[in-house]
Amino acid sequence: MPDQPLQGDALIKETCRRIRLAKKLWDAHNNAACRRERERALKLYSQLSKVQKEKIPQQLRVWLRYRSEKYFGAHRTSPGSKHRSSRKRK
Repeated sequence: MPDQPLQGDALIKETCRRIRLAKKLWDAHNNAACRRERERALKLYSQLSKVQKEKIPQQLRVWLRYRSEKYFGAHRTSPGSKHRSSRKRK
């Protein structure tokens, strides 16, 4: 892949590909890889204009911006946390 930044239809296509890959990893319960691909997809998505964003299928946009935010948002416990809950087991 050349070192040129993606533009136009190539950027839209790559964004869709990344979101689909993140969804596939999510369905496979591979959360670390899903998180990584979702971050890459969000980075590309933020480069799109409003018109270009409308070319992304709605199902992918919804998953990227809303549903996955519930599970990967800043309010969630970071990966690799040693504690599952704040209560101590007896």
